[in-house]
Amino acid sequence: MQRIRLRYTKRGRLRFTSHRDFQRAFERALRRAEVPMAYSAGFTPHPKVSYANAAPTGTGSEAEYLEIALTAARDPEKLRELLDESMPLGLDIIEAVEARTSGLADRLIASVWELRLDGVAPEDAERAVVAFNAADTVEVQRRAKNGMRTFDARGAVASLEAHTAQADRPTDQPCAILRLVVRHVTPAVRPDDVLSGLRAVADLAPPVAAAVTRLAQGLFDEETGTVTDPLAPDREAVTAAPADRTGAATTAAAKVSA
Repeated sequence: MQRIRLRYTKRGRLRFTSHRDFQRAFERALRRAEVPMAYSAGFTPHPKVSYANAAPTGTGSEAEYLEIALTAARDPEKLRELLDESMPLGLDIIEAVEARTSGLADRLIASVWELRLDGVAPEDAERAVVAFNAADTVEVQRRAKNGMRTFDARGAVASLEAHTAQADRPTDQPCAILRLVVRHVTPAVRPDDVLSGLRAVADLAPPVAAAVTRLAQGLFDEETGTVTDPLAPDREAVTAAPADRTGAATTAAAKVSA
């Protein structure tokens, strides 16, 4: 059985698709592309697809991940092209690697988010960020199944910075960009929780809803403060495999000669 790991996006209006909507679209793409999927056992078999840490509905993403199991080997890049052609524009399959390591979900421990705050002056965003970063704890509330829940939004935030938005469209309105690195903890701290925290510590309230995009997710490097590519170990293992086989053959030949 071959396992393939895919990175896909949620762009433009497709950021409003729910995870269930994506699942339906992806399973249709699997059928259109005639992918030799492995299926679960039982009365209602399902294709073996493992989704990892999907972004909330309404947020864009450049770094969503899933893994599929195949009954026959396929070239990852050709498979990616077939699936991407079968998906709606905006739900784009942009990378595929053969799984050569375990624990993809375990490597998704932090995310990089970009928050576009239209109508917010960069200097106001900067003051709010300074206040948030200076706080030991920032308590926010979120509605849960059992009512309102209070938790700390500060502890999970590895870094939060404010930037001035580039003039990508003509407008007289101010705009600030927040760059956020947040660890995946329990309870999960989402970008909207950080916005609630900024409102609590600095009364920052954007006049319109923030445009939120996940730029990356993976392992968090404490020394550099960066989030690393979770598919890198699989690519490295594929590259090293031919050398390993050659080395094993050489060793075996040496033993026979001895």
